[in-house]
Amino acid sequence: MAGIKKTNAMRMLDSAGISYDVQEYDFDENDLDGHHVAEFLNLPYEEVFKTIVAKADDGYVVFCLSVDDELDLKKAARLAGSKRVELIHVKELLPLTGYIRGGCSPIGMKKKFPTYIDEMIELIEDVSFSGGQRGLQIRMKASELVTFTEATVGDITV
Repeated sequence: MAGIKKTNAMRMLDSAGISYDVQEYDFDENDLDGHHVAEFLNLPYEEVFKTIVAKADDGYVVFCLSVDDELDLKKAARLAGSKRVELIHVKELLPLTGYIRGGCSPIGMKKKFPTYIDEMIELIEDVSFSGGQRGLQIRMKASELVTFTEATVGDITV
Protein backbone atom coordinates (compact mmCIF):
# COMPACT_ATOMS: atom_id res chain seq x y z
CA MET A 1 0.00 0.00 0.00
CA ALA A 2 2.96 2.29 -0.48
CA GLY A 3 1.84 5.60 -1.90
CA ILE A 4 -1.79 5.22 -0.84
CA LYS A 5 -2.83 7.83 1.72
CA LYS A 6 -4.84 6.29 4.56
CA THR A 7 -8.50 7.28 4.62
CA ASN A 8 -10.74 7.46 7.70
CA ALA A 9 -12.15 4.07 6.77
CA MET A 10 -8.69 2.49 6.64
CA ARG A 11 -7.60 4.11 9.91
CA MET A 12 -10.72 2.81 11.66
CA LEU A 13 -10.19 -0.73 10.36
CA ASP A 14 -6.53 -0.57 11.37
CA SER A 15 -7.49 0.57 14.89
CA ALA A 16 -9.93 -2.34 15.18
CA GLY A 17 -7.31 -4.82 13.95
CA ILE A 18 -9.45 -5.84 10.98
CA SER A 19 -7.67 -7.22 7.94
CA TYR A 20 -8.46 -5.68 4.54
CA ASP A 21 -6.96 -5.09 1.13
CA VAL A 22 -6.94 -1.84 -0.80
CA GLN A 23 -7.59 -1.86 -4.52
CA GLU A 24 -7.06 1.15 -6.77
CA TYR A 25 -8.98 1.77 -9.98
CA ASP A 26 -9.15 4.44 -12.65
CA PHE A 27 -12.29 6.54 -12.60
CA ASP A 28 -13.96 9.17 -14.72
CA GLU A 29 -15.63 12.11 -12.93
CA ASN A 30 -18.53 11.79 -15.36
CA ASP A 31 -18.97 8.04 -14.89
CA LEU A 32 -18.94 6.99 -11.25
CA ASP A 33 -21.01 3.87 -11.83
CA GLY A 34 -20.14 0.88 -9.65
CA HIS A 35 -20.24 -1.45 -12.64
CA HIS A 36 -17.09 0.27 -13.89
CA VAL A 37 -15.37 -0.43 -10.56
CA ALA A 38 -16.33 -4.11 -10.64
CA GLU A 39 -15.18 -4.49 -14.24
CA PHE A 40 -11.90 -2.66 -13.67
CA LEU A 41 -11.11 -4.80 -10.60
CA ASN A 42 -12.37 -7.95 -12.34
CA LEU A 43 -14.88 -8.67 -9.58
CA PRO A 44 -18.45 -9.96 -9.87
CA TYR A 45 -21.04 -7.18 -9.47
CA GLU A 46 -22.54 -8.94 -6.44
CA GLU A 47 -19.25 -8.54 -4.54
CA VAL A 48 -18.94 -4.78 -5.11
CA PHE A 49 -21.23 -2.73 -2.89
CA LYS A 50 -22.30 0.89 -3.13
CA THR A 51 -23.15 3.13 -0.19
CA ILE A 52 -26.32 5.21 -0.23
CA VAL A 53 -27.18 7.81 2.41
CA ALA A 54 -30.83 8.61 3.03
CA LYS A 55 -33.08 10.52 5.41
CA ALA A 56 -35.51 8.49 7.51
CA ASP A 57 -38.19 9.71 9.94
CA ASP A 58 -35.79 10.13 12.83
CA GLY A 59 -32.50 10.95 11.10
CA TYR A 60 -30.01 9.81 8.52
CA VAL A 61 -29.40 6.18 7.60
CA VAL A 62 -26.91 4.33 5.42
CA PHE A 63 -27.71 1.54 2.98
CA CYS A 64 -25.19 -0.78 1.32
CA LEU A 65 -26.10 -2.99 -1.61
CA SER A 66 -24.57 -4.57 -4.68
CA VAL A 67 -23.75 -2.19 -7.54
CA ASP A 68 -26.00 -4.36 -9.70
CA ASP A 69 -29.05 -3.78 -7.48
CA GLU A 70 -31.41 -0.89 -6.95
CA LEU A 71 -32.55 0.34 -3.54
CA ASP A 72 -36.25 -0.23 -2.87
CA LEU A 73 -37.24 2.76 -0.73
CA LYS A 74 -40.29 1.01 0.77
CA LYS A 75 -38.30 -2.07 1.80
CA ALA A 76 -35.50 0.19 3.05
CA ALA A 77 -37.94 2.20 5.18
CA ARG A 78 -39.47 -0.97 6.58
CA LEU A 79 -36.07 -2.38 7.55
CA ALA A 80 -35.09 0.97 9.11
CA GLY A 81 -38.35 1.05 11.07
CA SER A 82 -39.38 4.26 9.36
CA LYS A 83 -42.56 5.38 7.59
CA ARG A 84 -40.51 6.57 4.65
CA VAL A 85 -36.96 6.98 3.44
CA GLU A 86 -35.78 9.48 0.87
CA LEU A 87 -32.38 9.83 -0.74
CA ILE A 88 -30.38 12.88 0.23
CA HIS A 89 -29.29 15.35 -2.42
CA VAL A 90 -25.69 14.89 -3.60
CA LYS A 91 -24.77 18.37 -2.28
CA GLU A 92 -25.67 17.22 1.27
CA LEU A 93 -23.30 14.23 1.14
CA LEU A 94 -19.95 15.94 1.86
CA PRO A 95 -21.09 18.13 4.78
CA LEU A 96 -23.00 15.23 6.32
CA THR A 97 -20.54 12.36 5.85
CA GLY A 98 -17.18 13.88 4.95
CA TYR A 99 -17.28 11.89 1.71
CA ILE A 100 -18.04 12.84 -1.89
CA ARG A 101 -20.19 11.02 -4.43
CA GLY A 102 -18.29 8.03 -5.78
CA GLY A 103 -16.10 7.92 -2.68
CA CYS A 104 -18.62 7.37 0.12
CA SER A 105 -17.67 4.52 2.45
CA PRO A 106 -19.97 2.93 5.03
CA ILE A 107 -16.99 3.23 7.42
CA GLY A 108 -15.49 6.47 8.71
CA MET A 109 -18.25 8.99 8.16
CA LYS A 110 -18.23 12.15 10.29
CA LYS A 111 -20.94 10.58 12.43
CA LYS A 112 -22.00 6.96 12.86
CA PHE A 113 -25.41 6.43 11.28
CA PRO A 114 -27.60 3.33 11.50
CA THR A 115 -26.47 1.06 8.68
CA TYR A 116 -28.51 -1.46 6.70
CA ILE A 117 -26.90 -3.94 4.34
CA ASP A 118 -28.71 -5.98 1.71
CA GLU A 119 -29.08 -9.67 2.51
CA MET A 120 -26.97 -10.51 -0.57
CA ILE A 121 -23.98 -9.95 1.70
CA GLU A 122 -24.73 -13.24 3.44
CA LEU A 123 -24.10 -15.11 0.17
CA ILE A 124 -20.58 -13.81 -0.43
CA GLU A 125 -17.32 -14.29 1.42
CA ASP A 126 -15.56 -11.02 0.55
CA VAL A 127 -17.02 -7.63 -0.24
CA SER A 128 -15.52 -4.60 -1.93
CA PHE A 129 -16.73 -1.07 -1.14
CA SER A 130 -15.47 2.50 -1.35
CA GLY A 131 -12.34 3.13 0.63
CA GLY A 132 -13.37 6.72 1.27
CA GLN A 133 -12.19 8.36 -1.92
CA ARG A 134 -12.75 7.94 -5.62
CA GLY A 135 -10.40 5.39 -7.17
CA LEU A 136 -10.01 3.39 -3.97
CA GLN A 137 -11.82 0.25 -2.84
CA ILE A 138 -11.54 -1.71 0.40
CA ARG A 139 -11.95 -5.48 0.16
CA MET A 140 -12.59 -7.46 3.32
CA LYS A 141 -14.63 -10.31 4.78
CA ALA A 142 -18.32 -9.57 4.24
CA SER A 143 -19.22 -10.78 7.74
CA GLU A 144 -16.66 -8.40 9.26
CA LEU A 145 -18.20 -5.43 7.45
CA VAL A 146 -21.59 -6.32 8.93
CA THR A 147 -20.12 -6.71 12.42
CA PHE A 148 -17.91 -3.61 12.27
CA THR A 149 -20.70 -1.32 11.04
CA GLU A 150 -23.19 -2.93 13.46
CA ALA A 151 -25.46 -3.22 10.44
CA THR A 152 -28.89 -4.73 10.21
CA VAL A 153 -29.08 -7.15 7.28
CA GLY A 154 -32.28 -7.53 5.26
CA ASP A 155 -33.99 -7.26 1.89
CA ILE A 156 -33.67 -3.68 0.60
CA THR A 157 -33.54 -4.18 -3.17
CA VAL A 158 -36.08 -3.99 -5.96
